Amino acid sequence: MFSIDKKYSTPLLAFLVKHFYTFESWFYDCKNINFPKDKPVIFALWHAHQCALYANEDRGHLNVMISKSNDGDIIAAATQQVGIKVIRGSHKRSGAAASLAMIEKLEQGENAAITIDGPRGPKGVVKDGIINIAKLSQVPIVPMTWYSPSKWWLKFNTWDEFRFPLLGVKTIAIYGEPIYVPSDCSKEETELYRQKLETALNDLYKQAQENFKELREG
Repeated sequence: MFSIDKKYSTPLLAFLVKHFYTFESWFYDCKNINFPKDKPVIFALWHAHQCALYANEDRGHLNVMISKSNDGDIIAAATQQVGIKVIRGSHKRSGAAASLAMIEKLEQGENAAITIDGPRGPKGVVKDGIINIAKLSQVPIVPMTWYSPSKWWLKFNTWDEFRFPLLGVKTIAIYGEPIYVPSDCSKEETELYRQKLETALNDLYKQAQENFKELREG
């Protein structure tokens, strides 16, 4: 069986994915609903919906946190190829340094994005890292979701059920109301804000499913 040494496989996959995403971006069709005009903000989305960031209206000033892993290397290559800035780190690996780097970017007036159940799940559970970053930076969290009813909006057999649109699939990205976390937020209040964000994301996804046609054509 043909195989590629692990030393070279990640750079090769990163190269292939990067150029595939460049090609795919020519056909990417996503309508933004209620995109925030004021910045900075912290976009919060599920790990499965990370491709929604390619529709961001201000990609040149968007910073996304991506884990330090082989998979992260591949995702980072594709992300940078479409003009989004990358900060490497996750909850378990270089998390504190990555959070500080993200706060610095927010202080400079740039936006940030965090896949709040990544990089390894559990799926659909908000981790409290984003709440702490919002608390320290005093920048609001904007929940966002991504959806299409098309059968060509592929769902992969991964832990997060990763979504990917084939060429020309019509999608929508909906942005919710900003969530402000006070600077004196206690540990107990942090949990309440975590639950609030989780509910907001689930409600947005339900709205996208039930009103896709109206939102897309409106």
